[in-house]
Amino acid sequence: MSDLLEYSLRVTPGLVLLVAVWLLVRGPALAARIAILVAGFILLRDAMTPLGFWSFGGSGAGLWVRFADDGALLLVLGAMSALIVLLLHRCAPGLRTLVRWGRVDVRSVGLGLAGAAVVVAPFALAYRFVPIEERGGEVALTLLPALLVFALFGNFLEEVLFRGYLQGLLARSHGPVRTVLASGTFFAAGHIFLASTVTAVGVPLLLFTLIEGLVCAEVARRRGVIASTVTHGVAIFALASGLL
Repeated sequence: MSDLLEYSLRVTPGLVLLVAVWLLVRGPALAARIAILVAGFILLRDAMTPLGFWSFGGSGAGLWVRFADDGALLLVLGAMSALIVLLLHRCAPGLRTLVRWGRVDVRSVGLGLAGAAVVVAPFALAYRFVPIEERGGEVALTLLPALLVFALFGNFLEEVLFRGYLQGLLARSHGPVRTVLASGTFFAAGHIFLASTVTAVGVPLLLFTLIEGLVCAEVARRRGVIASTVTHGVAIFALASGLL
């Protein structure tokens, strides 16, 4: 609980400022509102790093990711992400119309899993040549259920922002190829500070997020945000679980 309190104290001033900007922006101004939400998400995400909620590294495997060994914390963070999505859905009707949710069915889940496999494959291959101790270490099996829940629900918010709002807005004025490329590249650009200042991972993290962003964008174009959330969440779970 003390970690969550410190986390809240860190992010609250920035969130208050972003809410003030949101209230000052009049009219629909969809692009501006999306930019405000993305800035808020980056604040929430990057503030997790100095508190040890997660960690990254670059090695011969290119990139590794690990989360805090605290299942309750991961579940709370996942629930917070889902709650933010629900609040946005109710309070931002203009943005809500941009989102193509898709269906929870075999085809959507199957495409989501296939997308996750594409994202993870290069790193899984590299992992074969690097001891697990040099890429984050082993993860307790008891943590895996909470980690999976967090990976899916925690990244649900990110998918709604980038593949729902942003990609939905881009699709109104761009063709499918340009939309996918712009969505995926913007997603990677949203990790610049995480890669270069918050951490020192650099190129491996940006390369991973570019691959992930492009694959998720194409999955969302085909089957919607639910499917791209499966891709994103399962890819992060695979890299963070120590099972590869």
